[in-house]
Parts: sequence; structure tokens; C-alpha cells
Amino acid sequence: MITVELNRVHGDYGFEVTDESGKTVHIDNSPEHGGDNFGVRPMQMVLMALAGCSGMDVISILKKQRQNVAGYKTIVKGEREPGVEPSVWKKAELEFIIYGDVDEGKAQRAVELSINKYCSVAETLRRAGADITWSVSVVAS
Repeated sequence: MITVELNRVHGDYGFEVTDESGKTVHIDNSPEHGGDNFGVRPMQMVLMALAGCSGMDVISILKKQRQNVAGYKTIVKGEREPGVEPSVWKKAELEFIIYGDVDEGKAQRAVELSINKYCSVAETLRRAGADITWSVSVVAS
């Protein structure tokens, strides 16, 4: 079982979450709900986790295919259910931008494998009812 520990360290809603290896993340509520921008909002962290999870998959797959990835970026846009509490993510759009000497077909396949097979965060969102779409651009270096 994985353990994380949360402590309030800043104002009313400024928390620091620490994992088992001592790495920390700051989270906070939005200013309109009493926070003061000390950290990331918890629901935005879910989109960050999606970008990180899929990024690790895509890079790993492309390395195994001996593709020369010089740079990598993912932009994630999300849409939550309007007017309900709790409000889950109903849509996530990912834009994968891969820089380097990379075959575009292999890049497309790596993203498809990540989102549809390997990325646990994507599967978690999908099971919660989110529609996940993506696009891939390869930029030669």
C-alpha cells in the first residue's frame, strides 16, 4: 500500500503533501474559496498526473523504438461537469508535441498505446466517465 502524508502549512487551505520518498507538492484552494495561490488545486493535479503518466509511457515506448526524442511537451485541457458537486472531469484533450528525429507513425502509436493501454491515470479518468482525446505533432529538430 502506498502512503502519502498531508499537513497544513500555509493559511487555511495551504497543504503540503509528502510521498514515501520525501518528495512534496503544495496544494491550495482557489482564492474565491478561501485559498491564496500557495499551491496547485487538487483537480488540476489530476490533469498534471495524466500528462506525467502518459509522458513517461510515450518516452519509454519511443526509446524502445530507438527514436531520437530531443524534446517533449504535452498540453492538457480539461472540462468538468457543470453545476454539480462533486464535479468530475468529463473531457480531457491532450496535445502531444514531440521534438526530434521521430517517425510520426511511431509517435502516434506510442500515444495510442499510452492512453488506451498503459496509463493508469487515463484509465482512472475513463472509468469515471471522462472522454479522452489527443493529437500528436512531431517537430523535426
